[in-house]
Amino acid sequence: MTWIHYLALIAAGFGAGYINTLAGSGSLLTLPLLIFLGLPAPVANGTNRVAILLQNVVGVSSFHRREVLDFRAGAWLAVPAILGSLAGARIAVELNEAVMRTTIGVLMLVMAGVIVVRPKRWLEGREDHHQGRPTWPQFLAFFAVGAYGGFIQAGVGIFLLAGLVLGAGFDLVRANAVKVFIVLCFTVFALGVFVLHDQVRWDLGLVLALGNMAGAWVAARMAVERGTRFVRWVLVAVVVASGIALLLGVGR
Repeated sequence: MTWIHYLALIAAGFGAGYINTLAGSGSLLTLPLLIFLGLPAPVANGTNRVAILLQNVVGVSSFHRREVLDFRAGAWLAVPAILGSLAGARIAVELNEAVMRTTIGVLMLVMAGVIVVRPKRWLEGREDHHQGRPTWPQFLAFFAVGAYGGFIQAGVGIFLLAGLVLGAGFDLVRANAVKVFIVLCFTVFALGVFVLHDQVRWDLGLVLALGNMAGAWVAARMAVERGTRFVRWVLVAVVVASGIALLLGVGR
């Protein structure tokens, strides 16, 4: 490893932290780089979680200071996501993800169409989104998203946003805040699975985290200051790019 490699990790981490905080799929930047630097894919997947964890500590703190984070709703929805992430991470240490990536890529492109065609639903949210415990459909949906997040991480933020906006009624800015909190919660458990299987390079993960944390801080500030319309167009661009990248196999 040279100083150029470390700079590349920090730069990729910044981009990933920014994208993850405003939308999702930032790991499509970091996973290929970690693999390029010589890590086996499972170890790259586990190492990336170190940066994701610290990135979301910064994101949660930033959204909380700006008073847009609903901790109560996030805590309820984090429960099924945590359970799902444990299952997904356990599968990830052994299973090839090619078929899942293709399926997710197609779903992302479909989602991009939904965001463009029905913008009002994503921009305004609903007044009745504070409902306490999740319904069974919400529980199953967030369990499934958590399982995907535990499995591969890349793209999980986009599916969490879909669940929070379309299923729970948040607008995009508040949904991003809750999303960051949920990812923080389940990443603790998913990372633990990778640690137990000795699939984490802590030195590279911590260097990557420097960039992720900086990107998350900038993105949280921009999300609140520029509002839902700005976040929506970032989300559209990321969803389209992520869907194409997954279909082309970037990061395998």
